[in-house]
Amino acid sequence: MPADRTEQTRYSFVVASNRLPVDRVVDQDGNEGWRHSPGGLVTALEPVMRANDGAWVGWVGQPEVEVAPFDNEGIHIVPVPLSDDDVAEYYEGFSNDTLWPLYHDVIEHPSYHRDWWNAYKRVNQRFAEQIAEIAERDGIVWVQDYQLQLVPALLRAERPDLTIGFFNHIPFPPVGIYAQLPWRAQILDGLLGADVIGFQRHDDASDFLRAVRHIKGYTTKGTTIDVPVDDPAAPRSRKGITVRHVEARHFPISIDAESFEAIAHRPEVQERAREIRASLGNPKTVLLGVDRLDYTKGIRHRIKAFGELIEDGRIAVEDAALVQVASPSRERVDSYATLRDEIELSVGRINGDLGVIGHQPISYLHHGYPREEMVALYLAADIMLVTALRDGMNLVAKEYVAARFDNDGVLILSEFAGAADELKQAVIVNPHDIGALKDSIERAIEMPRRERSTRMRALRKRVRDNDVARWSRSFLEALDRHAPRTAQIDPSVADPRGTHREAQTDNTSIFDQDAQSARAAEDTREDRDA
Repeated sequence: MPADRTEQTRYSFVVASNRLPVDRVVDQDGNEGWRHSPGGLVTALEPVMRANDGAWVGWVGQPEVEVAPFDNEGIHIVPVPLSDDDVAEYYEGFSNDTLWPLYHDVIEHPSYHRDWWNAYKRVNQRFAEQIAEIAERDGIVWVQDYQLQLVPALLRAERPDLTIGFFNHIPFPPVGIYAQLPWRAQILDGLLGADVIGFQRHDDASDFLRAVRHIKGYTTKGTTIDVPVDDPAAPRSRKGITVRHVEARHFPISIDAESFEAIAHRPEVQERAREIRASLGNPKTVLLGVDRLDYTKGIRHRIKAFGELIEDGRIAVEDAALVQVASPSRERVDSYATLRDEIELSVGRINGDLGVIGHQPISYLHHGYPREEMVALYLAADIMLVTALRDGMNLVAKEYVAARFDNDGVLILSEFAGAADELKQAVIVNPHDIGALKDSIERAIEMPRRERSTRMRALRKRVRDNDVARWSRSFLEALDRHAPRTAQIDPSVADPRGTHREAQTDNTSIFDQDAQSARAAEDTREDRDA
């Protein structure tokens, strides 16, 4: 059982995210409890939080629920309450119907409402006040994701002693798109309250730096931004004004590869993989898509390409099966309800037109699965389809690779997913080019075993070497360089196996040369980006 913390405690290391790393559960007798939420971010930060007596600030995931701070499995939990109006306007509104589509290249049109913006400011202020209240003097704070972009500046105004990091798990748009946002300058001001700002890809960091120059007029040099401050003791820029140096660069997030491989080695998981193939009729080829039901994931594109391959006679309907897992997401947002209707209509049409007695081309599953079942699906699939139209990283691609200890399987990966920067041995595609996508699927089906193995070995090495522990350590090292000497943390705790190595000199290291990252995610618990 989690232990309540009745006295106000201060912490040297604080993580803040929209959602907490625990889920509130109520049993049949009405007893309340908390279930730990597995995820890459939690896995990466647990060792650091325990070593530094850290706390996690976030929302419990249910409106109108107020909970006192408590401990859960060694993590200090500090809940921030949200009302029904907060959830509707800050979360479903501004975060997911304004920022999400804008930051994903306006695949869907963003909605701009002043009431939503006011709610976003209100909730970000609430988070900042809670963090300021519990953070130790000269402490270190790491704020996560697009829902909390105002928190760094709000926190700095209240607690200038703190060292603040921010990590954006979704893409950052080009300045021509970002400039559409009516509150573009205020968001930049919020982010520039941080000492270190992390992004998914090099392009995301570059787009942010361009936005800072274009909208704020600030000077940038490399990954450093000169932010003007009214502080006589601050360093002076080349223009002679006092400035604070902010670092903005990319850090590629990853997964706990070791844990996925360990699950894949379990005999019962391998048996389940065989059962899955048998339930599909043991076709020659099983293709798999795993996503949140989101318009950024390119689900319609892969379904269309697969259906056309069967219609064209390039794939015999009995020889292939596509399993599409589309976990529910933001079902109260109109665009997501429409997307679900469109996808299910397409699946029904293809199965009705092309299916035969005893076999349907597409198995469509609109619900989530536990990790063990997902690993069994990865082992059962000959081809993994990641056809995102825009994605920060897409950790599903890395999960598939980590699970394939047999060095088999083919990853088809969109060039618009951050993972494509690292997983270059995948079959890289432009999902908008349906013809080329069809050719790539056919190529993957026909790929010789030796080529599959060569590609997968290289992919697996990349994922193992650059795991989530290395990601968290690289970011914390950057943050630690900005911290006062009185408040150091030990970033090596995040990488207890010592897998982190210094950046190589051939410009192809984990940082590429800096680092990239991820989570498309609806919130930081969804770091699987699916």
